[in-house]
Amino acid sequence: MAVPKRRVSKTRRDKRRSSHWKLTLPGVIKCEHCGAARLSHRVCPECGYYNGREVVKADAAEKAEA
Repeated sequence: MAVPKRRVSKTRRDKRRSSHWKLTLPGVIKCEHCGAARLSHRVCPECGYYNGREVVKADAAEKAEA
């Protein structure tokens, strides 16, 4: 049966575990219609467009922010 020959130091152990705690950046893209930054797969809060068509009226999109 395989047994470690030496004890693993805290530093070596923590270096191995460090990559699991990193945060990922959200998918921010540029809106094709107005050019504003928005999250991918979501309606643009500036113009109300998604996938090339208007989903939410522009004035309703402005009220949703406030």
